[in-house]
Amino acid sequence: MVFETLLNPIFAPLLNLPVFWSILIISLIVAVLITMVYKWMTDQHLMKTLKEDIKKFQKEMKELKDNPKEFMAVQKRAMETNMKYMMHSMKPTLITFIPIIIIFGWLNAHLAFEPIMPGQEFTTSAIFDIEHEGEIKIIAPEGVELVSEEMQKIECVKEKGLIFSKDICKAEWVLKGPKGNYLLEYEFNSKKYTKELLITEERSYEKPVKVIKEDELKSLNIGNKKVKPIPGIPFGWLGTYIIFSIIFSMSLRKIMKLH
Repeated sequence: MVFETLLNPIFAPLLNLPVFWSILIISLIVAVLITMVYKWMTDQHLMKTLKEDIKKFQKEMKELKDNPKEFMAVQKRAMETNMKYMMHSMKPTLITFIPIIIIFGWLNAHLAFEPIMPGQEFTTSAIFDIEHEGEIKIIAPEGVELVSEEMQKIECVKEKGLIFSKDICKAEWVLKGPKGNYLLEYEFNSKKYTKELLITEERSYEKPVKVIKEDELKSLNIGNKKVKPIPGIPFGWLGTYIIFSIIFSMSLRKIMKLH
């Protein structure tokens, strides 16, 4: 990927740190860049004036609660001023939107899940869309050891989520293997399906879920564990990034006295 090549020299060294610190540092870097772009691309004198006008209109509106006609007139001016303020602040947002999406893609590819380590036992599963009976077979590539039986019965169980439980039908296997890139093969209803697998000591992984939606087979999954950067808190990388980003952005704007 082009973006992977561009971002790796910048962010890849941070992957040697614990996930918490990687996300914190990246959040700070991005917050600084966004704040600087905001400062350069907005007329801060105009933004300050507009903000003061909005506060003035809000005060007038409180005093005109008993005068609907005057209230509506001031409210209209307040909305126009607020729209002007938003339009000016939108310019830097549009400029930084695409780079932020690219960075999010890189973070999701490296910090959303734990890697499958060499010699570590892990699971792979075939998930079915509706209640289904039968068996499905896996063919492990050379070098990957199949710890469970290759032929597994499809079973329907109740799986707990963060809020609700749901019924799910699946077959599951346990495997392990040395470092390398592999292709797992699954046989179901006389058809073959494949799923990429990466076993590595680095902070990297193949996309854990491959959507199928064919022959009642919904997806093929690899059991990479989701990363929890802050122990005891169920946020993944995105929730953690958002928290840090809000803190850094508000702090930087206050320090730089931006409006």
